[in-house]
Amino acid sequence: MLAAARKALILDRLRADGRIVAKELAVELGLSEDSIRRDLRELDAAGLALRVYGGALPASPAVVDYGGRRSVAPESKTAVAAVAASLIEPGSTVILDGGTTALAVVQALDPARSCTIITHSPTVAAALLGHAAEVIVLGGRLFKHSAVASGAAAVEAAQSISADRFLLGVTGVHETEGLTTGDADEAAMKRALASRAAETFVLGSAEKIGAVSRYRVLGVDQVAGIVTDGSTRGATLDELERRGARILRPSA
Repeated sequence: MLAAARKALILDRLRADGRIVAKELAVELGLSEDSIRRDLRELDAAGLALRVYGGALPASPAVVDYGGRRSVAPESKTAVAAVAASLIEPGSTVILDGGTTALAVVQALDPARSCTIITHSPTVAAALLGHAAEVIVLGGRLFKHSAVASGAAAVEAAQSISADRFLLGVTGVHETEGLTTGDADEAAMKRALASRAAETFVLGSAEKIGAVSRYRVLGVDQVAGIVTDGSTRGATLDELERRGARILRPSA
């Protein structure tokens, strides 16, 4: 089997099964483990798979740059945003993460709703200019990939706030690997924000479900719920529900 055909098969298996075990696939195809590992290294380098001990997991497409993410699963993000906006109750204080799904939450939020929104995203803050909500912006080093503040100064600023809820953006939601993102500093900032809220809800648009990125943010058992769209189903959400995760979807 040619390398291109093997890689196509690996990607198909990742989409279907959510995991590749190098040793098992090598036996199945009658190849050496070195051949499969080489394929996995190349797929990882191309951003198409995430190598882990013994094999690989599906890589999240949500790790492309901020501009590129605008075109990824827009309908799913709109559906997720509508549910997430309902979690911002009148009079509440909510931390809103950065990213394109968080921006969709602002667009879904009633502009007249009286609440307080804390964010480390300048794009989210700017989108709230026409809203009644009080807006508190956390500063720090601008991580341009996601258009959010991160680094030590941002983490320190987060320690001075507290909120009812945190609407968390991630690039991967996986039943065993948990909630992940593509940058270590960004993951640390997300953990800091989660520690300052009574409840954390994950913004899980379709492209993130079953996918994994390099850096773990939290375990699924550390959040109050995962907000996803009505069409997303599949083995990952079934397994998350079996493990006790609360899944929030648009009402029929």
